[in-house]
Amino acid sequence: MTLNDILKERILILDGAMGTMIQKHNLQEEDYRGDRFKDFHTSLKGNNDLLVLTQPEIIKNIHREYLAAGADLIETNTFNANIISMQDYDMVDLVDELNHEAVRLAKEACAEYSTPEKPRFVLGSLGPTNKTASISPQVNDPSFRDIDFDTLAHVYYRQAITMIEAGVDALLVETIFDTLNAKAAFYGIQDALEEIGMDIPLMASGTITDKSGRTLSGQTTEAFLISLEHIDLLSVGLNCALGATDLIPYLEVLADKAPFYVSAYPNAGLPNAFGGYDETAEMMREHIKPFLEKKLVNIIGGCCGTTPDHIRMMAEIAKEYEPRKIAGQCQK
Repeated sequence: MTLNDILKERILILDGAMGTMIQKHNLQEEDYRGDRFKDFHTSLKGNNDLLVLTQPEIIKNIHREYLAAGADLIETNTFNANIISMQDYDMVDLVDELNHEAVRLAKEACAEYSTPEKPRFVLGSLGPTNKTASISPQVNDPSFRDIDFDTLAHVYYRQAITMIEAGVDALLVETIFDTLNAKAAFYGIQDALEEIGMDIPLMASGTITDKSGRTLSGQTTEAFLISLEHIDLLSVGLNCALGATDLIPYLEVLADKAPFYVSAYPNAGLPNAFGGYDETAEMMREHIKPFLEKKLVNIIGGCCGTTPDHIRMMAEIAKEYEPRKIAGQCQK
């Protein structure tokens, strides 16, 4: 069964936060370096994407924990495994290897848990980078940009082509704060697909930065959707920044207007004074219920602060509800 086939029948469960789970291991500099990079010339602590090379069992076991909790969809540990982000660690030359190994680890974990009744799928995670094509980083020069469309497109092309060749099931451009960045991402991805001669599902997930209801580059949810409607997406959705309750009005816009499936993976509430997340799975259950009762979503999971306990709760409660139907689908 394909992703599209299953989405017609039930709500799919996405995994939770990779970073939150990595933090639980309290890894130190030597753990990030491993044997291979023990003499590397710069600090590597915090380079979570590198762990697919230096601590592969930790990453695979995190995937396994989410799969055991009921996740249908597992994201690769590649949120920052791109040319731009890896410049911070002087590891641009590792981008291809990082993406290939991340897909391999996720695929191996999924293979352990997949059954004919419940197949598991690997989503290639492509993060937003720390550059923006729409906003000037110089307050005195609004016209200045430190990245252009073509450069961003190549960055995403490079990441995507490696993932596709490694056998990823779908590509997820996530935490979109600048829709022009996302347009460049899908342009690069399309180049990669055409070069390889393949066609795999594409997914997009934006982030509403605060209660203004807009992305960082100033778009409303509807404007964000309209900007991406020309792309043949499997799903469009929202993640990060806000807790589940605060996402509801924006998910209602997508549910009403999107010609694609809708995804949502909120934070475990808002961060506390120390940057942590206090919302337990039991607390989040009540905040997630309106997503399901109002039939706003087809895919649900967790972002910052969420753990396998949160995902287990979502998997259990989602069984009780029908998925959102998109235009053109037969109603049950």
